Amino acid sequence: MFDSSVPVLLHFMKALSAILKKAEDHCAARKIDPEAILGARLFPDMFPLRRQVQLATDFAKGIGARLAGLPVPSYPDVEVSFAELQGRLARTMEFLGTLTKSHFDGAEARPVTIKVAGQEMNFSGSQYLAGYALPNFYFHLTTAYNILRHNGLEIGKGDYMGRA
Repeated sequence: MFDSSVPVLLHFMKALSAILKKAEDHCAARKIDPEAILGARLFPDMFPLRRQVQLATDFAKGIGARLAGLPVPSYPDVEVSFAELQGRLARTMEFLGTLTKSHFDGAEARPVTIKVAGQEMNFSGSQYLAGYALPNFYFHLTTAYNILRHNGLEIGKGDYMGRA
């Protein structure tokens, strides 16, 4: 469970951090108000870029904490700049970096209960990771990537995959 979560999350969080740096540099080079990118959405009923990043970090820290049987770190959703989002990514990666394989002993069977839209959802650790948390993490990561790509950032699959 550790190997299927923490190293994967750290890898993709680093990739997201690099993509956000490229977005910040893109704004500076083209004299684009960063708010135009940070507030961008794929569709009016979807969250903007900044919220996609916040949610990706929420799922990442939630995965690590819940599977390790620890309290989930709480971050207020107050980031309004690229620098603040980078700080949130760094805090999340720092937390994940404190987790060890021993934290995950028995994690596949550990009960995980979360509330979604006021409804309790119950999972085993393996169900939570594979069927709920990782898909949600990737959804918000991919949506952040797509917002940036749609807004002219010259990034590709290598950037998303953390190879660029």
